[in-house]
Amino acid sequence: MFRMTRVSVIGLGAMGASYAAKLATAPDTDVRVIAEGERADRLARAGVIVNDVHHDFTVVKPHEPVAPADLVVVAVKYPCFHEALAQLRHHVGEGTIILSLLNGITSEAEIAAAYPQAHPLLSITFGVDAVRRGNAVTYSSLGKMAFGEPTNSAPYTEAVRWVAALFDRAGLAYDIPADMVHQLWWKYLVNTGVNQVTALLEAQYAVVQAPDSPARALMLAAQREVVAVAQAKGIDLTEADIDSWLTVLAALGPAQYTSMAQDTLAHRPTETDIFSGLIRTMGAELGVPVPVNTCLHQILKAKELTW
Repeated sequence: MFRMTRVSVIGLGAMGASYAAKLATAPDTDVRVIAEGERADRLARAGVIVNDVHHDFTVVKPHEPVAPADLVVVAVKYPCFHEALAQLRHHVGEGTIILSLLNGITSEAEIAAAYPQAHPLLSITFGVDAVRRGNAVTYSSLGKMAFGEPTNSAPYTEAVRWVAALFDRAGLAYDIPADMVHQLWWKYLVNTGVNQVTALLEAQYAVVQAPDSPARALMLAAQREVVAVAQAKGIDLTEADIDSWLTVLAALGPAQYTSMAQDTLAHRPTETDIFSGLIRTMGAELGVPVPVNTCLHQILKAKELTW
């Protein structure tokens, strides 16, 4: 018997709204947005505008029972993650695939612990320049998502093939890396440097794109500490991974802001705890000095207190 593909999205910020809008274009796909309170009312009333196209998604409140989703996309920021995790209860069934768009390296394990009946895949996004202002989201590039099991080889697992087919129908670019753990740590290296430095300075990408920029030097110093911690944990990050990030960075719009810089500009809680905060913890456990990330964490936490 035919039925629509069910996709549930929680977190309709810049990233979540952009992916929800693209997934909604896939034939025979029903996109539902999980929200509560005033946000749910606002979304139901005004919808969301993505690149000048208005979208009215079905809004489901967390307490409302629904048929479990085939795919759940978690697109909240980490300060809201644990609340959002509880709100997925009615949307996760046996074999539900879950993609976490969160930064960091811990959310997939937490999802797996909360919903052992589900099938979370590792995933990262890169090359995205989406920005939200009010209920309007704009982007010039959605970049790519890399996703998969921890290790992947053709013809891939059923869950990976299913997501790839959905993304093909939605026109979303993706990669399926052989070593997804390495990719997750590569994105973590990127964000620990560029997100925190631009957030601290409340600055655009331009501040770290100039080769002689002091901000760029600070970003690289923070990233080299991530490499040191990763190597102590047996993760194969090297200076070549920083070089590949610099190639990506050069192609990003200099006037755009990282998601964390957008947070500090709006006086929202940042994700510094899952970047330099976690690096500090791992560094202490492994005996790896991380003075740059220690300083970044302390300053960003102090900055939050001034709000």
